[in-house]
Amino acid sequence: KVSAEDSEMAFCTLANREDLNPEEGSIHHCLYQFTRNEKLTETNKLLCDVCTQRHCGPKNNVKSEKKYVYTNAKKQMLISLAPPVLTLHLKRFQHAGFNLQKVNRHIKFPEVIDLAPFCTAKCKNVAEGNTKVLYSLYGVVEHSGTMRSGHYTAYVKMRTTNNHLSDLVLRGQSPQALETEPVKGQWFHISDTHVQAVSASKVLSSQAYLLFYERLL
Repeated sequence: KVSAEDSEMAFCTLANREDLNPEEGSIHHCLYQFTRNEKLTETNKLLCDVCTQRHCGPKNNVKSEKKYVYTNAKKQMLISLAPPVLTLHLKRFQHAGFNLQKVNRHIKFPEVIDLAPFCTAKCKNVAEGNTKVLYSLYGVVEHSGTMRSGHYTAYVKMRTTNNHLSDLVLRGQSPQALETEPVKGQWFHISDTHVQAVSASKVLSSQAYLLFYERLL
């Protein structure tokens, strides 16, 4: 969707992303790169209807005669609606010649993550004045093995009911109370029928493939 709003506001975020200075190899760095401002030039120029009409005139409607005008542009992918449950899917493969190779690098991820630097300044379900969009980790999926075979296991936090999350899912209401700490609970590692209690540090050292966060604020 092409935004027709003020061009300066279109690239503004809830929190200053330039203050992040994310560590390479972290989930913050992944999000920073995914939402970076890109310049579209040369063969990636954007077709501009306004420029085309200005160049050809409003009466020229014959496609064969119209010369389309392309212009340099900026593109940035930002979050316009903060979800009740945030699911982050890490790309764990890369091309190696004609084959795909699994990426086994550890990506650092926190128990509480703030999405504000990656949300548009006019994020639809964030209360006015809020400069934080906080999420608490409650689930991790890990894959061991290769691209051809392997095994999936999960880490899940047993916790109390998140009333803010219920309000978001059932009534679409934005959370108002400030919660900056992760939701308290016991972590468990689940592998087929085997379930074992583990520490939070064990979870944070896992080689995450999928991350599940629930919204706090």
